[in-house]
Order: sequence, then structure tokens, then C-alpha cells
Amino acid sequence: MLKIKDFFIKYMAVIVLAVALLSLFCPKTALWISTSWINYLLMVVMFGMGLTLKPESFVLVFKRPKDILCGIFAQYTIMPLLALALSRMFGLDAALTAGVILVGTCPGGTASNVITYFSKGDIALSVSMTSVNTLLAPILTPLVTYLLLHTTVAVNVISMLTAILTIILVPITIGFIINRFFANITQKLVDLLPVVSVVAICMIVATVVAHNASKIYTCGLLVLTVVILHNLLGYLCGFTLGKMLKMPPQKIKAFSLEIGMQNSGLATSLAGTSFPSLELATVPGAIFSVWHNLSGAVLAEIYRHWKNVEEISDD
Repeated sequence: MLKIKDFFIKYMAVIVLAVALLSLFCPKTALWISTSWINYLLMVVMFGMGLTLKPESFVLVFKRPKDILCGIFAQYTIMPLLALALSRMFGLDAALTAGVILVGTCPGGTASNVITYFSKGDIALSVSMTSVNTLLAPILTPLVTYLLLHTTVAVNVISMLTAILTIILVPITIGFIINRFFANITQKLVDLLPVVSVVAICMIVATVVAHNASKIYTCGLLVLTVVILHNLLGYLCGFTLGKMLKMPPQKIKAFSLEIGMQNSGLATSLAGTSFPSLELATVPGAIFSVWHNLSGAVLAEIYRHWKNVEEISDD
């Protein structure tokens, strides 16, 4: 089981890319997956995240409040504003703009924790930032989305709030409670979680790509360009902010990855439920899911060669 888990973690980017390309060039392979499954698949991922959370996961919030507060501020300002700027710069239509901004206003995803681990970054900081930003998402994601989009499209804040509570907060809370009272059982399941999460993410990507293949052919290059810039600028802004705050290398790695990598699965789900009339709104999230896993894997390899404070002192 450990070998299977390590395989899925190590080759997550390649697996997601392969599924996306197969779904794009041969949509029939994934059309059997209904778009109505997306929310349930995402709930499975969030439930798995809840199973890994412990009370200690939030201790860092009180021990290092400055780091966490900076992470919250950066998460809900940098990526949303980058999304808005890029959407206007490239003249995206209302549907694609909504999709890109939703990617920006969603919290960081669990993939950032995995990539931070590979990059020898501050895992505790990464997990804490992901957890806190995810718990704040029911309030901040609809609010920031409304502020940036309400002049372009109608944003139903209550509907979005309800969707996030259902998709994120409920499964995470259930997972957390189960882990709290049945830790002996859940610890045996931990090794399965990365495999389940990768499979769920692949199914979400496959569903969106297959059902929108023809539309992706017409706007794919444009959206891909915006997604790449959004992600890379997120890394750069996170890195720069970490440097300005004089963080050590391991913290900067976590900060940069947490800002640049988004819960694009949630963005895809929200696009489908909150903007049902804007079919292309789901496309940016699906493309981001593929791209940020690839870019994250490459950046992790670069960061691995950047020594942390402890490693420097050992030398």
C-alpha cells in the first residue's frame, strides 16, 4: 500500500495530465462521468482532508499568528486581483472571467501540502494555512467573488455560501470528528487518502474536460495562457512577499506554493453550481487543476536544491 501511495504522490502531475489529454482528445472515455458527480467527488477529497486534521493542526495559528495572518491576507488578495487583472488584460468574456476569478478566490488546495513536502518546505505552515483558509472560504470566497464580479455577472452569494458549506465545511468537520474519536481506525486509512484524492481529482478533471472538449478547442490556448500566468505570478508574489517579510527558506517555499496553488476543484464545482448559464466558467478550473500540479512538481524540484536554515547550519 505504501508503494502505491508513493507512486500516486510522486506521479500525480503526470497522472492528471494523462487523464486530461485522454479526455480532451477522446471525450467518450469520460463522458460516462456525470457533471453532477463533481460536488460529491470534491466532498470525498475534503472528507479525506478532515481525517488528517488534528487539534494540533491549528496550534500553529496561535504560536505563529503573524505567518498565518499574512497567509490569509495574501491568499484572498493576491490571487483574486491577479485573476481580475489577467482577465481584463486578455479581454476574456464573462464566462471565462467568472471561472478565472473563482480560481483566484478559492483557498489553497491539499496539493500544495504535498508539493511543499517534496520541496522540503515548512509542512506545518502549509497545512495550517490550507486548513485556516479553507475554513474561512465559506465567508471570504463568496464575498471576494461578489466584489470582483458583481458588475459583470450576477453573483448569488447565498447560493455560493451554501455550496461551500456543503462541499467543504460539512465533510471536513465530519472527517475531523471521526479522526478525533476513532483515531486508531483512521490512522489505518491515512495511506489510502492520497490515492483516493488523486483518483477523485482525476475524475473531476476528466468530467469537465470531456464535457467541454469542443469549447476547449476554441478557447483552450487563451485560457491556458491566462492560467499559466495566474499560477506562476502567484508563486512569484508569494516568494517575493516571503522575502519582504524576511522569512527563512523553508517558510518561503510553503508560502509561495500555498499562494500559487489553488483548490481548483472547488472553483470548477462552484462555477457549475453558481453560474449554470455560463458553461465555459468551469474550464479555467479544470485547466488549472492540470497545470498547477505540473508546475508545482517542477518548482518543488527547484526548491529542493535551495537549502533550509537547518541544512545550512549543519554544513
